[in-house]
Amino acid sequence: MDGFPDLEEKCSRLRRGLESLGSVAVAFSGGTDSAFLLACAHDALGESCVAVTALSCFVPEREVQEARRFCALRGITQLEVRMDPLSVEGVAENPPERCYLCKKAVFSRIRNEASARGISCVAEGTNADDEGDFRPGLAAVAELGIKSPLKEFGFTKAEVRAASRTFGLSTWSKPSAACLASRIPYGEPLTRRALGMAERAEQFLSERGFPQVRVRIHGGTLARIEVPPADFEKLMRIRTDVVAALTAAGFTYVSLDLLGFRAGSMNEALKRS
Repeated sequence: MDGFPDLEEKCSRLRRGLESLGSVAVAFSGGTDSAFLLACAHDALGESCVAVTALSCFVPEREVQEARRFCALRGITQLEVRMDPLSVEGVAENPPERCYLCKKAVFSRIRNEASARGISCVAEGTNADDEGDFRPGLAAVAELGIKSPLKEFGFTKAEVRAASRTFGLSTWSKPSAACLASRIPYGEPLTRRALGMAERAEQFLSERGFPQVRVRIHGGTLARIEVPPADFEKLMRIRTDVVAALTAAGFTYVSLDLLGFRAGSMNEALKRS
């Protein structure tokens, strides 16, 4: 594959590794990584591979719909489990270990669903680049015995995108995503209202040509918009519409982060403390 001389062999090793599992439930969010893993697992195992998608107030509806379309298009059996992460002890308080608490509850549920259907293991889409940031959820994945084949076989994000493009997956260029809880600073309580505000604001911006966007919420009333610096000028051209839409979504103040988009920006406060 162009630019990645070892990628074809990596894909072959991944396929053999997936075949050796016998059957697998892939935790499927609809993102680039889990879509690639799911497609590979389905190609390797056929009907012995199912997708499991968690539905909750942490997941934007547009992501759920895209996950459904992906599975329907490829003929993949998709199970959906509805979760209420705010009912998990400690999650609503939004501590730095929130992701650990949430992931443990979600993957425990997925593992139970898989077991009830006689599926031997659960896999998820962490890649080899994901260990560089603060990701407490990875500890829960390890504790529960969830497999991470992309990380195991050394796939970087760039390699996942390159292979996905070669295999004709529409998700190859999909912008990175994260659960809506990541829009609220650690220590500020998570509420359905705030999560809904972030979802509506990001949906508005996405529909107006800003696919890579985050709307972070501070103090329940201030929106901090993150888009790539190359999109600043475009955003300013519709500034009045953005303010009107975000005000309608519940915000009092609307700001643009001059550092631009970066994944996991809420973790920056942890690094300074």
